[in-house]
Amino acid sequence: MTNTKGFLNRNQLKYLVIAAMLIDHIAWAFVPTASLLGQVMHIIGRLTGPTMAYMLAEGYRYTRNVKKYAMRLGIFAVISWLPFSYFESGGIRPAFGVIYTLFLSLLAIWFWDKAKCSVSVKWLAVLVLCILSVFGDWAMFDVLYALTFFRYRENPREKWLTFSGITLVCCVSMLGNEPIWSGLFQLGIFLVIPLIQYCYNGESGSKKPFHKWFFYVFYPLHLLVLGILRWVVFA
Repeated sequence: MTNTKGFLNRNQLKYLVIAAMLIDHIAWAFVPTASLLGQVMHIIGRLTGPTMAYMLAEGYRYTRNVKKYAMRLGIFAVISWLPFSYFESGGIRPAFGVIYTLFLSLLAIWFWDKAKCSVSVKWLAVLVLCILSVFGDWAMFDVLYALTFFRYRENPREKWLTFSGITLVCCVSMLGNEPIWSGLFQLGIFLVIPLIQYCYNGESGSKKPFHKWFFYVFYPLHLLVLGILRWVVFA
């Protein structure tokens, strides 16, 4: 259950985390991670992945056609492949970006909700999707976040406890970086809890097509622009 007294509707929340994503990607391209500025920019960027997973779980509940939703994510995951790969490495490699991970997250929710099989088989399917997600941004974690948000949508305590447990694993996984404290920005993921629980009011906002399609277009476009700036203009 979402706090209905929040001041951000779904569109406003989406644009907020898109801006956070842009700040995060600018930092990855041009700002040393171990610097104070880099840490602050990446802390802001930690809002994006989990919040997108939350909105995906919300979208699954309200969409009229899950197949079309999945197809849209799948198509833009492919479209984003080259821009994301180029942004990350300056070349072409099997790296598909966060839309790819969200596509797998939707499949996880869909299978969990509709498949008529044992819970063990469902978890096996989620494991396979998590393994496939290693080629995407927010690998594994967004799949687990989205499934958590769907399964515990009516139970805030279980939802945020599970979310916190997954996040702690994410934070610990970054401790091997050098210097060791450079992974502390991952703690910014915990800011998602007050953002969604107390700032989001559960309302959709305007239903104009622009709001529906903006992220799908902006995502590969901004990666392409940043990639050119990173590897050509400022190389």
